[in-house]
Amino acid sequence: MAEISPFRALHYNPQRISNLAAVVTQPYDKISVEMQARYYGLSPHNLVRIIRGRTRPEDSSADNVYVRAARDLGEWIQGGVLVSEQEPAIYPYYQDYEVPGQRGPRKQRRGFVALLRLEDYSARVVHRHEETLSGPKADRLELLKATHAHCGQIFMLYSDPAGDVENLLAAHAPEQPWEEATDEYGTRHTMWRINDPPTIAEAVRAMRERKLVIADGHHRYETALAYRQHSRTLGLHDGRAEFVMVTLIRMETGGLTILPTHRLVHSLASFEWTKFASDARAIFDWEEVAVRIPASGWAARVLTKLAEAGRERPTLAAYAGPGKLVLLRLRRDFDLDGALADLAPTLRRLDVVLLHRLVLERLLGIDRQAVREERNLSYYRETELAAEQVEKGKGQVAFLLNPTPVEAVRDNALAGCAMPQKSTDFYPKLLSGLTTYWLDNPAGM
Repeated sequence: MAEISPFRALHYNPQRISNLAAVVTQPYDKISVEMQARYYGLSPHNLVRIIRGRTRPEDSSADNVYVRAARDLGEWIQGGVLVSEQEPAIYPYYQDYEVPGQRGPRKQRRGFVALLRLEDYSARVVHRHEETLSGPKADRLELLKATHAHCGQIFMLYSDPAGDVENLLAAHAPEQPWEEATDEYGTRHTMWRINDPPTIAEAVRAMRERKLVIADGHHRYETALAYRQHSRTLGLHDGRAEFVMVTLIRMETGGLTILPTHRLVHSLASFEWTKFASDARAIFDWEEVAVRIPASGWAARVLTKLAEAGRERPTLAAYAGPGKLVLLRLRRDFDLDGALADLAPTLRRLDVVLLHRLVLERLLGIDRQAVREERNLSYYRETELAAEQVEKGKGQVAFLLNPTPVEAVRDNALAGCAMPQKSTDFYPKLLSGLTTYWLDNPAGM
């Protein structure tokens, strides 16, 4: 049973912060070094100081990023920069955006922010669709132990073909939004506040029998599970650590967009393009692509070719420098069922699974532990940036992917079949800092 709950959100005080866009951020794992520096320059109260602080040479072990994050958060609360709602509420959250690299009308994605009672995956209430990496979970756990605050929202999908919950909340939302900000990608984020008890009770009942799929935030969800156990052991927070802040979005909405996450392979002891080509031909049809990189529009042309080929059978693209751009299309005579007999049939024909199991593991010798520890892989949304790393000698080969269909995300998650790490990139991201779930809130949960 999915148990959602309203909560008293900690949020930026509009009397102290006139420009909300200057203090909220993209999720912590999407913040590059350049973005981090820009956020620092926007405002002394930008949330990046809490969720992705910079390590300074003068820091001692007792004054690290986690200690400073907790100190800054406490000072902002004491100083009235962050304030708490006095009544528990549910917060409808809309995002109006353009899909990167595509022309056409803007899209809208609708959801709502609430608390969710944490459930182990074995309870089959919350379902993951991706494996996780060890480093981010350790980092987020230390931050949560220091701050006792969830500043970022976990993105969850639920099925509601008729849109009953979405329509209920829309009908009872105030005319004027509670918060509004436009991010650096041109996405307009709008949030309302509903604290009407009968409406909240109806939404809670309507969500009770839903199965939830984590779209974005696997590391933070598993961190919240670890922190729940930590709090149970120490008797902290009067049960508040049993909940985590989530944004719930229905699967059937037309506003869902999934982008691919490309892989850059680096730090291999050796990589020879000619050997890779020879080995790959046992699994894939090898098709050279005559596109000059860099040239105007090259990435769009490559991705179009990749999408067209992928409609017929699983297809990847590989780039290892000038003159080394190819499409890898799964051979019709390759025994895929035999090669991936340990995987569920729903996983075997996914591009990202073939990349990890057949290319990274079988052809390049990158085992799953190395993937979990990110020893030989970096991840890029931007096709151009992945190729640029190869050209700069920072990677040996880049693999470009088609996006994973949302149906595959749903079906595999509900079947208990996890895909490789970063198999999806749901766009746009949920902004961090619009609402915060503060476990020490004296006003209550």
